[in-house]
Amino acid sequence: MGKTVLITGGAGFMGSNFVSYLYNKYPDYKIIVLDALTYAGSIDNLPVNLNEANGGRLVFWYGNVRNAELVDTLMSQADVVVHFAAETHVTRSIYDNFLFFETDVLGTQTIANASLKYRDRVERFIHISSSEVYGTALGERMAEDHPLLPLSPYASAKAGADRLVYSYWATYELPVIILRPFNNFGPRQHLEKAIPRFITSCILDEPIRVHGDGSAARDYIFVGDLCRALDLFLQADPGQVAGQVFNVATGEHRSILSIARDIVRLMGKDESIITFVGDRPGQVFRHTGDIAKLQGRFGWQPQVGWQDGLQQTIQWYEQNRPWWEKQLWMRAVPIITKSGKRELH
Repeated sequence: MGKTVLITGGAGFMGSNFVSYLYNKYPDYKIIVLDALTYAGSIDNLPVNLNEANGGRLVFWYGNVRNAELVDTLMSQADVVVHFAAETHVTRSIYDNFLFFETDVLGTQTIANASLKYRDRVERFIHISSSEVYGTALGERMAEDHPLLPLSPYASAKAGADRLVYSYWATYELPVIILRPFNNFGPRQHLEKAIPRFITSCILDEPIRVHGDGSAARDYIFVGDLCRALDLFLQADPGQVAGQVFNVATGEHRSILSIARDIVRLMGKDESIITFVGDRPGQVFRHTGDIAKLQGRFGWQPQVGWQDGLQQTIQWYEQNRPWWEKQLWMRAVPIITKSGKRELH
C-alpha cells in the first residue's frame, strides 16, 4: 500500500534529494512538500515540473512550518512526516541567530503539535537533527549517547529541537525517530557550504578560503546514502525504532584542508589557490560518527565512497552552472572574529 509522506523543507538540499529518491523509487507514494523557499530552497530542486501533471504524486505547498493552520491541514493527509525544514548555516547563525531559533525550534514545535493532533493517522514522525548538536568529539567516535555540547547558535537551536521532539515521545509516546546526520554533500547543495564553495571557486579560478589552519575535521557522507538510511526508517516497524536516536555517518573524518586539497587535485588546479582566514567562532574541531547502532539494527553502511561521491558532486556543479551562479553573492558571510577582526567566511 502506498503512503502519503509529508516532507518539510523538501525544496532544500537534503530534503529535495530525499523527495527525488522517493519519487523515483515508490511510484505508489504521494509526496507532499512544504517549503518556505528561503534563499536555500528552490522549486528547481524538485524532481518534476510543478506546471506539469504528475498524477498527484507530488504536491507542493509554499508556506512556513510555523504556520500551524497550514501544517495541521497537511498533517491531516499524511501517514508519515519527515521534518527537514530548518535554517542550517553555522556561520550565518552567528549574526542572524533569531531566525534560527524561530524556525528550528518553534517550527519543530508546530510540526510536533500537529503530529500529536493527528496521531491516530500519523504512524511516524522522523525528525532530521544534526551532528552539530554534539559539539567537538570527546572520544574517537561520537555515539548517540555522546553529550550534547552545541558550540554555535545553529547547533544550539538544533539541540533544542532534537530534545523537544524527544520530549513528545517521553510525554505522549508520539512515534518519533530522531536522525543525526553528519556532514552531507552532493548535488544541489547551497554555495554557502564548504564543498560546493570550494568546487565553484575552482571552476571560477578563484581562491579557496579555509578557516584557521584547516585542521578542523568532519565526517562527510554522500547525500544519497542518507536517503537510503531514511528509507529504512520509513519501512521499519515503528515499535522497534520509536523514541530512538540514530547517527547517519561514515565513521571516518577528514580535515577541511585535506578536502580542499582533494577538490583542487580532482579539478586539476594548483594548491596555491588555497588561502586561509581566521577560525570561525564556535568552530567544532572534530566530528566522527559512530554508526554501530544503525549498522547493527539494519545492516546499513554507506555505499558511496569519498572519492566517488566527490567526483559525482564536482561533475554536477560543472554541468549545472546556471543553477548555482545566482547564489554566488551568498558564498561569503561577513563576521567579526574573536579578535574583533571583520572577515568573510
